[in-house]
Amino acid sequence: MPGDELDEAFELGETCALAAECGRDLRRCAEMYGGLFPAAAFGSELFTALTLSTAFSAPWASAQHLKVVNRAALWVLAVDRLIDHRALTRSHVDRLAEDCLDVAEGAAPRSAASRFLADLRDELGTVKEFGHLQGIWADQLGCMLEGMARAWMWRDRRDLPSLARYVDNADSRGSCFVDLCHWIYAADDWAKAHLEELRAVSRQVQRYLHLLGDVVSYRRDLSWGGLNVLALGVERSEVTRSMADLARRAQEMIEPIGDHSPRTAFYLRRQLGFYSGFTGVSDFHPPR
Repeated sequence: MPGDELDEAFELGETCALAAECGRDLRRCAEMYGGLFPAAAFGSELFTALTLSTAFSAPWASAQHLKVVNRAALWVLAVDRLIDHRALTRSHVDRLAEDCLDVAEGAAPRSAASRFLADLRDELGTVKEFGHLQGIWADQLGCMLEGMARAWMWRDRRDLPSLARYVDNADSRGSCFVDLCHWIYAADDWAKAHLEELRAVSRQVQRYLHLLGDVVSYRRDLSWGGLNVLALGVERSEVTRSMADLARRAQEMIEPIGDHSPRTAFYLRRQLGFYSGFTGVSDFHPPR
């Protein structure tokens, strides 16, 4: 095997080992919050997808540095499930959101979901910058919960938002919140000093991922009445064009970040590419 191929194979193996180590932490974490992660909804494939994504998006990081981003992503999925599959009324959604927002401001948790969030908040609090970054973190949490509540309302009322409104509600996906957790905990000084700028870029990537997730989960969403862009009367070709435009704009926004924080730019580009490759939706690869 030529030297460059051997080096590449070594790096791939090292990254997969990192993902496996992160996966063990996530499984231990899920066991700590009884009832929040039922096995039927949180199988091994989900843990594998989460940890592979973060490991390949930041292969230079240690499992310790990736602990918060993985746990934040897992927490978002748990909250999304509670709202999508467990909340029977809008008041249920609002109570969960209120509990989480109170915890973000320092209150004691009142549920398994907010207890997990409180632990996440406390881990972020070990970073000295969190004191002055907690506001932007809590604000993005609020945007995510508001987006999830709006999506719940659309589904409950059987509303059919336009494609533009649906894309604008991409905060419901939660990936921007996850990115902020990661950058606060493990990013370089430039990234931590420019989180508002990075949040705008992360939100653009999130819009693309929002539609990609719907394309992949269309049949599953239809099986239980979930909200999906392809069930809103939007032609698949229109969704395809929108995804290409979103990915192109995201690439344009990521490009200048590389001059200041190459690893942050790498991480964002990998978010675009990894999920396209992992899901096999090759038609939606972002431009190279």
